[in-house]
Amino acid sequence: MSFRIRRRAHRFYSELCFWGSTVFIAVFVSFLIITFIGERTGVSGHSMEPTLHHMDSVLVDKLTYRFRDPKRFEVVVFPNPADRKEKLVKRVIGMPGETVEIRSGTVYIDGRIISRDYSKDHMTFSINVEGSITLKKDEYFVLGDNRNNSMDSRDIRVGPIYRKEIQGRVVFRLFPLKDAGRIL
Repeated sequence: MSFRIRRRAHRFYSELCFWGSTVFIAVFVSFLIITFIGERTGVSGHSMEPTLHHMDSVLVDKLTYRFRDPKRFEVVVFPNPADRKEKLVKRVIGMPGETVEIRSGTVYIDGRIISRDYSKDHMTFSINVEGSITLKKDEYFVLGDNRNNSMDSRDIRVGPIYRKEIQGRVVFRLFPLKDAGRIL
């Protein structure tokens, strides 16, 4: 093999190693970001209207809850207990240790009406929660904003959500572009 051919082969393999390592690093960094910092997810269904709509694309912040617990009224993402591959998007209403009660369409926390009502129609029907429910030290009570069209903590299939199940908080709507912006 001549010197020229060996030089071309060396350059080819050097270029191949460079691009291979670049792709590997990009995939590895993307994996770290998606696993520990944030990811894009889609909203399926109408349970969060008017805040979020079916087919909205949102950014989920996974980093914040590594340093603090969820706060009341934050919109969170967790796996659907009935189908772990599907993610549910709901609003935190009840915090650990609190007693949640729904009477005459109104949500009460420890006997007091909640301070903000994000519900679409300002009426919340009980589903499977009779009377009141007292949350354990690691449980959260979540509701959809479209409360009368939402499978949430009132439903025995979902129930209160354990802290470890909450994957992150929805912080930004990405698509559709006309509605893009911060989620409150």
